[in-house]
Amino acid sequence: MDVLLGGIKTFFDTFGSTILLPLIIIILALILGAKFGRALRAGITVGIAFIGINLVTGLMGSVLTEVGQSLTVNLGIQRDIFDVGWPAAAAIAFGTNVGLAVIPIGLIVNVLFLVLKLTKTLNVDVWNYWHFAFLGSFVSIVTNNLLYGLIAAAIAAALALFFADWTARAVQHFYNVPGISIPHLTAGPGIPFAILVNWIFEKIPALRKLQADPDTIRKKWGLFGEPIVMGFLIGLVLGILAFAFKVPEGTTTMQTIAKILNVAMSLSAVMLLLPRMVSILMEGLIPVSEAASEFMHKRASGREIYIGLDAAILTGHTSAISAALVLVPIAIFLSIILPGNRVILFADLAVIPFMVAFFAPIMKGNIVRMIAAGTLELIAGFYIATAMSPVFTGAAIESGFALPENALQITSIADGFLWPNWLFVNAVRLLGGPLGLLALAVLLGLAFFGLLKNTKKWEHIAGAPVEEE
Repeated sequence: MDVLLGGIKTFFDTFGSTILLPLIIIILALILGAKFGRALRAGITVGIAFIGINLVTGLMGSVLTEVGQSLTVNLGIQRDIFDVGWPAAAAIAFGTNVGLAVIPIGLIVNVLFLVLKLTKTLNVDVWNYWHFAFLGSFVSIVTNNLLYGLIAAAIAAALALFFADWTARAVQHFYNVPGISIPHLTAGPGIPFAILVNWIFEKIPALRKLQADPDTIRKKWGLFGEPIVMGFLIGLVLGILAFAFKVPEGTTTMQTIAKILNVAMSLSAVMLLLPRMVSILMEGLIPVSEAASEFMHKRASGREIYIGLDAAILTGHTSAISAALVLVPIAIFLSIILPGNRVILFADLAVIPFMVAFFAPIMKGNIVRMIAAGTLELIAGFYIATAMSPVFTGAAIESGFALPENALQITSIADGFLWPNWLFVNAVRLLGGPLGLLALAVLLGLAFFGLLKNTKKWEHIAGAPVEEE
């Protein structure tokens, strides 16, 4: 069995999302009745779009990592829990015993929920199943029981479907991505923070009247409200904070200016290119969405099916990127001032756009509100990461991951900062493996019941427009 599961994992790792996702799209389109030529074009276009998205987010990640490391060094921050970044976290998750089985588990849960009509999401984002493995490996380590870890991974897969269905209407309307949902466990856990902060802003008249969405900013600020100019200005400020105040010995003024301007131009490029890549993605997905609608209308009485994709497709919106870039120095500042925090940020600052992706529909793109919600989530995240770092480090050791030099423990913003990890671990710690998992399953079942029984109300809370009620 281990050989089979290892072979499945190796297959997906070897071919990767830019090869297999287009193939999945082509096969899915053909099953849904699209002609071969249209299906082939759709699959290749989706693959091209994801190559572009990965390149642009990779650029953003490398720039923000350099900025974050420079700020951390300049400020003399010293902590014993190192942020190793989401790629390391994904490798750790897939390298654990739970990770070997997570792809079949995720697929089985998805198919079962579709058959039972508990979800509308077909989650083709197989490469992000590592989030399920991560939660499962935490439970496995705490309980010292692999079976409990596998069950936890299955519950996590169902949780991702819940977040996807809950936010689908809001995401489709705000981001203009028809037929799409986002079963992503880095984005989903931020929803309660956004709902809470949005409620607080609505209760305070002065804050309620503050309009800070991209369109309003563009109208008020003119040229300075344009996305590429905003990206340049935010990048300029980040570059100055990172490189202007503590210049390494031997670095010339010209080199320092070049570093600052490189950050500014890179983030300006991200603001322009990422939305373009998402529009190419949608060009490829439209034929699949149309084929799915026609198929379901003929064979399933018009039942809706959403295609579940990575939250990366949402990060190209001006409000998401702008809020995330402002949150970078805020995150570093929080790591200094929060009492009891032991986490030092290095590698995962580029994940922040994913964390705030679901905020935008709830807050109608209001960047100020998104920054406030993101700050609250980061504050909670630092304490969650500090508390969960022994378990995170245990998962790393189980997978054979080499800890960074001078690091006693490790974490990442992706998953390490998120409340589902804390909830799952403490449920099985306090109640024991069987009862803890049962409690988690019951809570999730109640959430699904509420969503299915009062769908329009739940969707509106997540940001869907009033007219859909």
